[in-house]
Amino acid sequence: MTSAKPPVFANADAAAIDLHVLDQDTCEDWLAAAPAMTTNWARTNGFRGAIGQVVVVPAPDGQPAQVLVGYGRAADRARKRFNLAAAVPSLPKGIYRLAEGVAEADRAAESLGWLLAQYRFDRYKSGGDADTHLVAPEGVDATRIEALAAGEFLTRDLINTPAGDMGPDELEAAARDLADQHKASFTVIQDEDLLQQNLPMIHAVGRASDRRPRLIDIKWGNSGPTLTLVGKGVCFDTGGLNLKPGSSMALMKKDMGGAANVLGLAHMIMALNLPVRLRVLIPAVENSVSANAFRPGDVLTARNGLTVEINNTDAEGRLVLADALALATEDTPDLLISMATLTGAARVAVGPDLAPFYTDNEDDAVALAQAAQRLADPVWRMPFHTPYETMIEPQIADLDNAPGGGFAGSITAALFLRRFTADTRYMHFDIYGWTPAAAPARPKGGALQGARALLEALPNMLDLPKGSK
Repeated sequence: MTSAKPPVFANADAAAIDLHVLDQDTCEDWLAAAPAMTTNWARTNGFRGAIGQVVVVPAPDGQPAQVLVGYGRAADRARKRFNLAAAVPSLPKGIYRLAEGVAEADRAAESLGWLLAQYRFDRYKSGGDADTHLVAPEGVDATRIEALAAGEFLTRDLINTPAGDMGPDELEAAARDLADQHKASFTVIQDEDLLQQNLPMIHAVGRASDRRPRLIDIKWGNSGPTLTLVGKGVCFDTGGLNLKPGSSMALMKKDMGGAANVLGLAHMIMALNLPVRLRVLIPAVENSVSANAFRPGDVLTARNGLTVEINNTDAEGRLVLADALALATEDTPDLLISMATLTGAARVAVGPDLAPFYTDNEDDAVALAQAAQRLADPVWRMPFHTPYETMIEPQIADLDNAPGGGFAGSITAALFLRRFTADTRYMHFDIYGWTPAAAPARPKGGALQGARALLEALPNMLDLPKGSK
């Protein structure tokens, strides 16, 4: 199903080419102290230490003897992520070892960036695997970084796959493969069984497609606090009867990005054997158009009994999430997290790079923000602004799935979801799931957002034993 091979570090005993990572402000001093051959070669090739600049210094036999990599200035690095990875596309194939130039505090992030830079989505064209491998630097937890990178590769692959090859069936198959890999339990409720088991809004959204709607349910772990992840799995969104224009439909293969992100995070949690009882719920549907599609003006009844007036069939993600969240709260998890490519309003607010999140728990907000800073995985807190509750309350039902007026679209969507979480400790992410322009370690395409920060923050959020990171 997936394209990219899981990324790993090179064997520590492998013959490797030394990487000298040079700060732009001290580059000339380093060159002045280097052997004449190295200095002359670097200067002849115009090496100044700018971020991403690479000079391969040859041995007498013409093979690479060492490589000089520009690291820019500290102020430049602070504005960017994965600065070492900027050099990876310019390196000749081989195995590399970090000789100097990256502070110990930055080695984990830069090593992760190197692994993420190996990603290729070549399912539909010949491309080959990346051939620039890194020996894990001293002091780096290689197992952890490999797990983070593998989770991100999984997420990228799932989002990048076109909807024709990534419908509810295929998303179920990917989730089942992940469950099998980690010896987790796996169940699915689909089609008319959704009605029998009181998941009516998942059924309503997905019933117009011949690709049957379903709820995917993974459970893993036997001890520790309970953590439930819910991911929006709308494998393609036409907008339903409120049909999207063509320009807005072009990227709708990524509308299952929430599901892809929680599966990537779930892989990290299970691969690292975090001491939690994990549950993953994914409502997987395709929002299509047919004679039995749900309609504007319909009133649907959710699992928890709340009624929802449909004012826009293109606001379908919150409907399928609502049933899944209501189901999740019945087990009273210690922490409930949803991730979804939910609103364009979030993109207007913070752009594609930041992952907006909502929580009423101040300690969780602080833990996540601090973790995001450490992990180069940017997030931004948004408010559950209670005065806006009246905006999601229509005249003829309990809730409105698409309040008019054009204001606070991400906030009102988050408030809508919160209505289905009872008194459960809850955090919601309104992510984009896509990198619109290539950057170091982040190719254009599907993206993991907020998951690495969450993984880092979970030990604090769930009061896990020390050493659980």
